[in-house]
Amino acid sequence: MTFKKSLLALSLTCSSFYSVGAAFQLAEHSAAGLGRAFAGEAAIADDASVVARNPALMAQFDTMEFSMTGTYVMPDVSLTGLDAPGDIPASALNDSSIAPSAIIPAMYLVVPLNDKFALGFGTFSNFGLATEFDEDYAAGQLAGETSITTVNFNTSLSYKVNDNFAIAGGLNVIYADASLVRNFGENPYGLAPKTEAANLAGDDISYGWNMGLSYDFDENNRLGFSYRSEVKLELEGDYSNEIPPTLGGFNGEVVPGAMDITLPAIMEFSGLHQLNDDLAVHYSAMWTGWSSFDELAGYAEGVDAPVFSKKENFSDSMRYAFGATYQLSSNTKLRTGIAYDQTPADEDHRSISIPDSDRIWISAGLNYTFSNASSVDFGVSIVQGKTETFTETDDLGQQWGFESEGDAYIVSAQYNHVF
Repeated sequence: MTFKKSLLALSLTCSSFYSVGAAFQLAEHSAAGLGRAFAGEAAIADDASVVARNPALMAQFDTMEFSMTGTYVMPDVSLTGLDAPGDIPASALNDSSIAPSAIIPAMYLVVPLNDKFALGFGTFSNFGLATEFDEDYAAGQLAGETSITTVNFNTSLSYKVNDNFAIAGGLNVIYADASLVRNFGENPYGLAPKTEAANLAGDDISYGWNMGLSYDFDENNRLGFSYRSEVKLELEGDYSNEIPPTLGGFNGEVVPGAMDITLPAIMEFSGLHQLNDDLAVHYSAMWTGWSSFDELAGYAEGVDAPVFSKKENFSDSMRYAFGATYQLSSNTKLRTGIAYDQTPADEDHRSISIPDSDRIWISAGLNYTFSNASSVDFGVSIVQGKTETFTETDDLGQQWGFESEGDAYIVSAQYNHVF
C-alpha cells in the first residue's frame, strides 16, 4: 500500500492534461526531441532520454549520463454548439476552456556496464488526458470531467553486437490513475443539471515490455527501430451517482467500481543522416495500435450491465516527422522539425470528452553545451489541429451537434549531465 501511495503522489506531479498527441498519447519525452518535432527519435542518441524511445541507442554511450526534463503544455481547445435537442439553444454548448495546462516531467539515467552492455532507467509518461466542463454544462452526460494519468517506470538493457548493430530490451511498470464524472445536464426528468449521473475513479499497476534495434551503416548514417507493448489496465476504486432511487439510482451511495483501459502498442522507425560536419537530417514514422481501444466502460458492484459505456471504435494511427539539426558553433546546436499526427478517432464516434483531430506540429529548439560534463536543451512547438464538426448522442438518446477546434503551445527545458 505504501508503494502505491508513493506512485499516486508521483502521478500528481505528472498531472494529466489535454493530450496534444493522437487520442491521449504523449510524445513529450525530452526537450531535445520536441525541438525537432520528435523526428528521428529512434535513431538519435543525443542524451539519456533514449531510454524512452529506443534503448538500443544506449550502446552509443561511453560514460554514464543523466537527463531530466520538464515540458509545459498550454492547450487552446474550444467547442461551439451547432445543434441541441428541444428548446435548448445551441449556444449553451459553447465552451472555450475545456483543457487545463500542465507540466510533464521526465528523468533518465544511462549506465554503460562495459564495452558491450549498458543499463538504462527512465520515469516518464506515454499517455495522459484531462478535460473539464462546468457541472451544469447542458450536455453533461457527454462531458463532465475525464482524467487519465499514467507514470511509466522503465528499466532497459542494451547489447552491442558489433560496431554496427545493437539490440535492447526493457521491462515497464505502469501506474495509472483515472477518474470520470458525468452530470445530467439538461434532461427530461426535472433533475438539476449538475446532478451526477456517474462518478467513477480508480487506479492500477500493470506491466509491459519494450525492445529496440539500431544499425549504423557508417559514422554518418543510422537507422533505428523500437516497439513498446500494449498494456491492459484494470482500474479499481469507487463508483457513485446522485440519481434518486425512484429512477434506479444510488442516491450518492458509494460502492466498489472498476474501469478497464487498454494502452496501445507503439512502433517507431527512424533514420539519421549526417550530411556534413554541420548539418544532419532525421525522420520518423510511428504506428500506434489504437484499434485495441474500442470502448470506455465502467462497472459497479451489484450491477450486471456497465454503469458507463462510451463506444470509441478507434483505428490504428500513424505519425510522420521530418527534421534537421545544425551545428551553429562548437557549443550551440539548432534544431527544427515538422510532423503530421493522424487521429485514430472514428468519424461516427467522435467525443467531446476525448476531443481529437489530425494535427500538424511545427517545432524549433537548441542545445547549449557548458562543458564536457553539462548541457541544456530547449524546445518549442506549435500544434495545430483540424477543425471538426460532429454529432454525439447521450444515454437518453438526445443528439448534440458540435464544432471543435484544438491547438496547443508547448515549451520544454532539459538538463543533461555526463559523469
